[in-house]
Amino acid sequence: MLEIEFAELSDCGLSREHNEDFLGHVVPSSPAQVQSQGWLFALADGVGGQDSGEVASRMAIDTVVAGFRKIPKGIMHVSLLPRLVQEANAAVYDAGHAGSAHTSAQGSGHGSRMATTLVACALRFDSAVISHVGDSRCYLFRNGVGVQLTRDHTMAAEQFRLGILTEAEASAGEHRHILTRCLGNELFVAADTQTVNIMPGDVILLCSDGLHGCVPDARMQQLVNSTSDLETAIERLVAAANDAGGHDNISVQLIRVRSVERMGLYRGRPYRLL
Repeated sequence: MLEIEFAELSDCGLSREHNEDFLGHVVPSSPAQVQSQGWLFALADGVGGQDSGEVASRMAIDTVVAGFRKIPKGIMHVSLLPRLVQEANAAVYDAGHAGSAHTSAQGSGHGSRMATTLVACALRFDSAVISHVGDSRCYLFRNGVGVQLTRDHTMAAEQFRLGILTEAEASAGEHRHILTRCLGNELFVAADTQTVNIMPGDVILLCSDGLHGCVPDARMQQLVNSTSDLETAIERLVAAANDAGGHDNISVQLIRVRSVERMGLYRGRPYRLL
């Protein structure tokens, strides 16, 4: 049976007066739910410069968590997560435009649009499904080596993929924080979704750009590997971001896989592998 342990922490940082990040998770309440539903972890970063970023991030997480709790038995995570992300997008979009209509009616001359990033990871049997929009990231650490699983939806990242910028230029350029995709700006949003096989000992890290924008990947890998205690590791990651300036809110979730249940698929139905 799939067994995991996790830790999570959200910190305001040193420069912001309030926290626009929000975290959520769903823990199965029984062994039967471990198999029928699995685990969910989600992290959202309210877009800076927009009104009510903290409202958008909380709304996105609440929508995804509530939707995950109600899933029918045995539904595939790879089809579920993009749908939940779209539901979260619709909730943020509708709330933002309702606020905009109310503000316009009062004659203030500007709207109250809301937006947020979102990264979600669902785990069941021997796989993890990651779905994301924006520049909040997911990493997989296996045998001490970390790999970034998500692809930032930013202007700088797009320019790097097109060969216009080098990786160093993209990481330091003025366009690195300009999102090309987020929740709340449009009625529909395309979430990038992928499935990875997981193994005992794997560690999955979800984080906002308050961490990965301040702490290099190599340093994050070092800190994750520095201790077997997830709470200590997550405190060290947040401290490293603050030591680097703490210019943004910092949010992190760490998930360690303790054991898995090897499964195969036949005509869309899972079956246990011996």
